[in-house]
Amino acid sequence: MTAVYVEAAGLAAPGLPSWREGRETLRGEAAYLPTPLPSRASAMLPANERRRATPAVRLAFQAAEDAMQGTLLPASGLATVFASSDADLAIIHRICTALTTTPRVVSPTDFHNSVHNAAAGYWSIAAGARNASTTISAYDGSFAAGLFEAIAQVKADEPDVLLVAFDLPAPEPLNARRLIAHPAATALVLTHRPSDRTLAAITCRATTEAETTHADEALENLRLGNPAARALPLMQSLALGSRDAVILPMGLGSNLAIELHSP
Repeated sequence: MTAVYVEAAGLAAPGLPSWREGRETLRGEAAYLPTPLPSRASAMLPANERRRATPAVRLAFQAAEDAMQGTLLPASGLATVFASSDADLAIIHRICTALTTTPRVVSPTDFHNSVHNAAAGYWSIAAGARNASTTISAYDGSFAAGLFEAIAQVKADEPDVLLVAFDLPAPEPLNARRLIAHPAATALVLTHRPSDRTLAAITCRATTEAETTHADEALENLRLGNPAARALPLMQSLALGSRDAVILPMGLGSNLAIELHSP
């Protein structure tokens, strides 16, 4: 399989608030401290959309905008793939609660934000992006499924693609049934040709090999606590410049092996 190229990466997770700050920890140059993730206002969203944006959308934008710091490619020219296991369960909780009351009054803003591809819609407005956009959900395999889709798009049609994965904890009682321990988002910019900013060339294949884990217990807890954080072994390999294979969970009895190569 011919390679695609990782141009840039973005992070937003407890103790890893950005790619610039997080890669030192992922390289082992600084101890991992699971400090709460600070909320950052989007620099791209227009004022009206900024007011309507939910915590889930803002989380997705943190990683996406972080990744865009590492590339000179214009955001408006990128196709997008957004991956989220559960999107915005806080919205679902509020709508379901409203339907149990009399009268049944659902917030128009909640209804507007309830679709699974809400973050992708906000991004298209903020970036002026009119290229193809795909939104994927695959439970704990959502990042790998999104990455596979993004790689397929780059190989098939040669667009440059922004991949964003995000999830955050739900309110009770939903969180008791679908536990997400902390907010996290990850992002990659994938291109069909290398540049002087390329972090690695990658290929992928299906495998039944066990997924890659972290030796550091705290980082492993971070990885397991959020579907978007399943990307952390790949992010660590990119930070280290490693050329080893990384196995990511994809579900349905198969995992995704990502082979990293020199550009």
